Amino acid sequence: MRAFVVNKYKGSLQLADVPEPAVGDGDVLVQVQAAGLNPLDEKIRAGEFKQILPYKLPLILGHDLAGTVQRVGAMVRDFKPGDQVYARPDKARIGTFAERIAVAESDLALKPASISMEEAGSLPLVALTAWQALVERGNVQAGQKVLIHAGAGGVGSIAIQLAKHLGATVATTVSGSNADFVRELGADIVIDYRTQDFEQLLTGYDLVLDSLGGENLEKSLRVLKPGGKAIGLAGPPDPTFARSAGLNPVVRLAISALSAGIRRRAKKLGVRYEFLFMRASGNQLRQIAALIDNGALRPVVGKVAPFSQTAQALQGLDTGGIRGKAVISNS
Repeated sequence: MRAFVVNKYKGSLQLADVPEPAVGDGDVLVQVQAAGLNPLDEKIRAGEFKQILPYKLPLILGHDLAGTVQRVGAMVRDFKPGDQVYARPDKARIGTFAERIAVAESDLALKPASISMEEAGSLPLVALTAWQALVERGNVQAGQKVLIHAGAGGVGSIAIQLAKHLGATVATTVSGSNADFVRELGADIVIDYRTQDFEQLLTGYDLVLDSLGGENLEKSLRVLKPGGKAIGLAGPPDPTFARSAGLNPVVRLAISALSAGIRRRAKKLGVRYEFLFMRASGNQLRQIAALIDNGALRPVVGKVAPFSQTAQALQGLDTGGIRGKAVISNS
């Protein structure tokens, strides 16, 4: 079958003929009809995550999929051929930039019935990230105040909607041209990061979801109320992540050192910092599908490209300007 692979870090994405996926007893073979593009794919290609995600090369990239079940393993009970599904495969089994992929049953869910394959393919990674940040880690409650950075992006556009569904007051940072767009998603307070300083305008927040890192993360700590939490998606990784990822002691020590400064500053302010690297979860995707089908959430697809243009479309993420997600269609 055809797939887009990385043969060496920093090398270009190449279209190649690869073996058909092996389908284990607990696996579901899916014909991929749409696959979301994520900055994570580009970071892996560039070798930025090779210490914490030690993949064996060549590697098929791709973290999101929507498609149709072709075949199921002997132990699979919840899916059958013909089912329309969506998933973010486990981090050890990525590879959605391909015609077919075998996904563990536990990572898979029926796709929301009310949306297209391309819309469903845009969702798993960003929707699971938002869910795990706001529901699982943040325990966001009605009446709380949440700041979501980069609100017009893939994670931000879903996180704004989810935070509003949970009853929070939502602030977000975007460029001025995206202000009306994020207000339509539910943002209450919109800050133009080019002309305004969110640290000067916001205070007493319960949770910040930061996808930028660096100085932006440090400033985010200072808008939290005592006991508040900043969840970082861009890093630095923290010791809890290193332990859960099963990394070797040397790497764990290095990660602890990387995040020591931000954790120390958070502690001094009476707030907390946590790094989030989202995980696959079919169960959470089922809950997200229900929210989409009842109208509480809607996917935001800013660009659709054909499968043949996967490499160019991934490279194009660096130029920005896409609201929500870019998606590859193989329908």
